[in-house]
Amino acid sequence: MKSNLLRHFLATILYRAQKAIKEVPANYPNLQLGNGVRTPIEILSHISHVLTCAHSVFKHYDSLCQPPIGSWEDEVLRFYEIVKQLKKSFSKGLPNRDRIAEKLCPLSDAMTHVGQLSMLRRIADNPIPAENFFDADIEVTDC
Repeated sequence: MKSNLLRHFLATILYRAQKAIKEVPANYPNLQLGNGVRTPIEILSHISHVLTCAHSVFKHYDSLCQPPIGSWEDEVLRFYEIVKQLKKSFSKGLPNRDRIAEKLCPLSDAMTHVGQLSMLRRIADNPIPAENFFDADIEVTDC
């Protein structure tokens, strides 16, 4: 049950993120809003890092330090790659460890940041079209 819910949540993150990172205007990745406010490229890099931390319950990483930020294209690819790895791991089921689902709470943080990316699209004068998410075509798939 928990595994299926987490797989759907990850699919929802992917669905919503794709809308925020696809076909962005040139000014979007480095949009500056003020001191201490992350740019979209910094947010996307952070989302991938958060998802990598979540994936660490399935796979050992030598380091979970935030890697240097690449180009927008690199960060988009990194995001898709970690989602692919998580999907693959989720499809095999959750590890049999105490409080494993709770250790995957970084997925909620990732969804929060996807919302920030969507909001920044509007601020960059390139909003994502409105949609009824009850009717969204969110697919839970294995890789």
